[in-house]
Amino acid sequence: MEKYNLKRFSKSVSRYKRILGDIRGKSILVVLDVSQKEAFYSVAPLSRAVHEKGADMHVYVIGSSSSSLDVLKSVWTTYSEMKSGLKSKKGSALRDFISKADKKCNGAIEGIFRHPEKFVKARGKGFEGSFSLPYDISWMKEYKKKELLKTCKIIWKQVYNLQNNEKVGINFELVGSVLGLPIEDYLDSFQISYNMMLSVKSQVTGMSSSTPRKSQLDAPERISELKATLLGCELSKGSKEPIFASFKKLSSLLSISKMTISSAVFGIHGKGYPGKHYFGECVGYPSPNGKTRWETPGQMVYKLDFYPQTALDPRKPRARIAFTETVPIDIFIKTCKIDWLKMKERDDSIIRLADKCQYIIVEGKKFGKYRTSLKVWLEDKGKRYRFRGSDVETRNLISPHYPNKKIVAGTMANIPGGEAFTTPKYVKGQFIGDVVISLDQSYKLNAKDPFVINCYGNRYKVIREPKIIGMKFKEKKKQAWKRILNQEKNKAVPMSIVNLQKENFNNIGEFAINTNPKAELCNYLIVNEKIANMIHIALGSGFEAERSTTYHTDIVIDAPRQQLDIYGVDNNGKKYWIHKKGKFVI
Repeated sequence: MEKYNLKRFSKSVSRYKRILGDIRGKSILVVLDVSQKEAFYSVAPLSRAVHEKGADMHVYVIGSSSSSLDVLKSVWTTYSEMKSGLKSKKGSALRDFISKADKKCNGAIEGIFRHPEKFVKARGKGFEGSFSLPYDISWMKEYKKKELLKTCKIIWKQVYNLQNNEKVGINFELVGSVLGLPIEDYLDSFQISYNMMLSVKSQVTGMSSSTPRKSQLDAPERISELKATLLGCELSKGSKEPIFASFKKLSSLLSISKMTISSAVFGIHGKGYPGKHYFGECVGYPSPNGKTRWETPGQMVYKLDFYPQTALDPRKPRARIAFTETVPIDIFIKTCKIDWLKMKERDDSIIRLADKCQYIIVEGKKFGKYRTSLKVWLEDKGKRYRFRGSDVETRNLISPHYPNKKIVAGTMANIPGGEAFTTPKYVKGQFIGDVVISLDQSYKLNAKDPFVINCYGNRYKVIREPKIIGMKFKEKKKQAWKRILNQEKNKAVPMSIVNLQKENFNNIGEFAINTNPKAELCNYLIVNEKIANMIHIALGSGFEAERSTTYHTDIVIDAPRQQLDIYGVDNNGKKYWIHKKGKFVI
C-alpha cells in the first residue's frame, strides 16, 4: 500500500501550475504560521509546481517571532522607495551600502535587494496574494505519527539537551523538479520537519526553506541570499572598514539587529547546493579584532572548531546545529528512537582505544586487482588530532573540549548519529568504496563497480570510479577549487586560509568507525556512514582547522563484505582490536 497517493499529488501539482501561469525566472515568497498544518503540507506540491515552472521559492513559516521577516519587508520597502526616487535617510543609507558592496562584487549585490515578484500568505482555505491557491493535502496521510513525534522528542532531549528558555529554528527541504531521490522521501521529510516543530512548538521561532542550486557556483536564491548578507554584515558591523561603517548606519535606521538567531537549529538537506554567497566571496566578514575574515554568516554563527577562523575570533558561537538528509520516516525512527547516551558509550570506548594508539591498520579481502589495505597514522612527531564521537555533541552550545578557553568553539551533530572519527595525520594504502558516496546528493556504490582510492600520505588519487559518479566528483572538485580562486582574487579571506585550502585540497580528511546499531543500508550517506560494523573515509576537508579546504566527500566501506580486520597499534607494538573479519570485537 502506498504511503502517499502520488496520483493525487501529481494532480495537485498540475492544478497549481495552471494557476501560477508564466512565472519563469520569478521569485515567490510564501508565508504561513506554524499552526497552519494544511498550508504547510500544501507547500510540498506547490513547491514542485513552482520549480517545474522554472521559478524560485522561499518559504517562511512564522513561529514565536516574525522579526526577521519584518526586517526583510522593511529593506524591500526602502529599496523600492529608493528606486522610485523617493528621498529619505533610509534610502540614502541603503544606496551608499549597495554602492560600496557592488564595487567589490561587480554589481552582484543590488539585485538581491529587489522585492520578490510574487507573494502569497496562508489564509483561511488557501494562499492569497499574487495568486489564489487553495490548500491541497488530499495526497497526504500521516504516517506513524506517535512514533515519529516520540522520536523527535528524544532528539531534542538527548541530542540537544534543549532547555525551556531556548529558541529553535528548523530548515526543511522543498520538492524540486528533478529530485534524484524518491519523491516519497521528500514528502516524508515534510512530516519529519513538522513533527520536529510540533514536539517543541512553543520554542520555535520559525521554519524556512528555499530553492537549492545544481552547482556551488550558481547564482543563489535571492531571498535567502539577502537574509545571509544582512545577517553577516550585522555580525560584522563593528568593523571600521568603510563598507561595514556604511552598513552600521543602515542597520540602525532599519533595525536590522532584530533578525533572530535560534540557539538550536535542526536542518534537512536534499539534492543540491545553496549556490554562491556573493558578499562572502567578494568581501568576507571581518572578526571584531581584525585578525581573520569569515566566508559565510553560518560559519560565524556556529563557529565550529575545524574552521580556521574560530581560534582567531574571540566571540562565542550563537547556535548549534544538527542535520539530516531526506531520509524515509521508517529509517529516521529506527535510527533515532534509540538511547543516544548509550550509543555514546561505544563511541567513547573506541575513542579511548584510539587514544592509546600511534596508528590504525585496516586489512581486507582482495577483490580482483583491488584490496582495502591502509595504515592510518594518528600521531606524527608526538602530535595528534582529537578522536571524536558523532552522537550528542550538541548537548552543549560551546564545545567542552577547550577548557582553557583559548578557543571558544561551537558544536554540530549528524542525525542519525553513531561514529567515532578523526582527521588522520596521514594515510597510506588503498581502499574500496562500495556502499555510498556524498556529492550533490548521496549516490549508491556497489561491489561490482566500486570507487577505488590510493592514498599516498598527504594526498590521494582515484584509480577506479563508476563513470557518472566519477564525473560528478570531478565537477564537485572543480567547483570547490574555483571557490578558492575566487576568494584569493577578491581577498575575501586571509591568504593564510587560501593557502591552507589549496594545500589540503587532495588530502584525506576523515577516518571513521561506524557505531549506530539500528542503521541499515539505504540511499543516504548520513545513515550508511553510521551503520555499525562499517567504516567510512572522507576526501578533502578534515575536522581540524589546519586541515580545512572547500569540499568534504564521504565514502562508505562495507567492512563485513570486505572482511576487514581493524586494529590500533601503540608505541610498544601492542595491538588493540576493533574489528575482526568486519565485525566489532570491542
